[in-house]
Amino acid sequence: MKLIIVSGRSGSGKSTALHVLEDLGYYCIDNLPIGLLFPLTQEAAAQEKPGRLHRMAVSIDARNLSGELANFEDIHSRLQATGVTIEIIFLDADEQSLLQRFHATRRKHPLSNDKVSLREAIQTEKALLEPLSKLADLYINTTGMSMYELRDQVKQRVVGRKDQELALLFQSFGFKHGVPLDSDYVFDVRCLPNPFWDNSLRQYNGTDQPVIDFLEREPATRAMVEDLTRFLETWLPGFTASNRTYMTISIGCTGGQHRSVYVCEQLGRHFRKNYNNVQVRHTELPHLRTREE
Repeated sequence: MKLIIVSGRSGSGKSTALHVLEDLGYYCIDNLPIGLLFPLTQEAAAQEKPGRLHRMAVSIDARNLSGELANFEDIHSRLQATGVTIEIIFLDADEQSLLQRFHATRRKHPLSNDKVSLREAIQTEKALLEPLSKLADLYINTTGMSMYELRDQVKQRVVGRKDQELALLFQSFGFKHGVPLDSDYVFDVRCLPNPFWDNSLRQYNGTDQPVIDFLEREPATRAMVEDLTRFLETWLPGFTASNRTYMTISIGCTGGQHRSVYVCEQLGRHFRKNYNNVQVRHTELPHLRTREE
C-alpha cells in the first residue's frame, strides 16, 4: 500500500493538496492524529485484496499532540519497517504570506488565542512541525502561488510520477526576490551576458526568440548549459539509487526574466529525453509559471 502524508503550516495549502489527491482516487483523511497511523495501515493490510485503503493520503498538522510530533521520526521508521510505502509532502510559505492569507480569510489560527498572537502561532507551528519537514520527500513553497498552480504542482509532480521514478522540477527565479526555499540545487547564472541592458530586449523573456538569439550568440551561454547538464547527468542517478523521489533545481539570475528562464528551458528540454516527469516553472513569469511537454 502507499501512504502520502501531507503536512505544513496552516494557510500553506494542505487542504488544496489533499483535495487533489482525493479527486485522483486516494482515500483521504484530514487532520489525522499521529497515533492512528498504525491502526489505519493495519486495517489496509488486512484487506484481502487492494481496496479503498490501498492508496491513502492523510494530513497531519500542529493540532496533534506535541509529544507525538516530536517522536514522528521514530514512528516514520516503524511504519516503513511494516512495508508501507510512505511519501511526505510538506507545504509552507513565508511568514508574511501566511499572515496575509489569515487576514484575508479572517480565519483563526489553530494555535492562536487571547494570549498568543497570530505571528507567534505561525512561528510556534514551524517549530512543532520540524520533525515532519526534515523528513519531507517533497517540499513545496507556496509563497506567491495560486490555488490552481498548487493543484497543478501536486498533479504533475506527485500523481504524474510512477513509483520509484525521480520527478524533476527546473525553476527559474530572480535573486533580488530571494532564493526559493524548496530548492535542492541552486545555480547562479548571473555571470552570463544580461539581455536586460539591451533596451530592445527588455520587453521579452527567456522563452522569446530575440532573447534566445542574443544568449545563444554568446559562447559562455552554451558552456554554462553544457556544464550544468553534465553535472546533473553525473549526479542525478545517485539520488535515484538512494530512493530520492523529487528534485527541485533552481536557476537564478538577477530578475528571473531572461537568463535563468532560458537555461531552465534548455535543461528541461534535455532531461525530458531520459526522465518521464519533468516540469519547468518560472516563478517571475506568472503567465508561464508551470510548463510541461
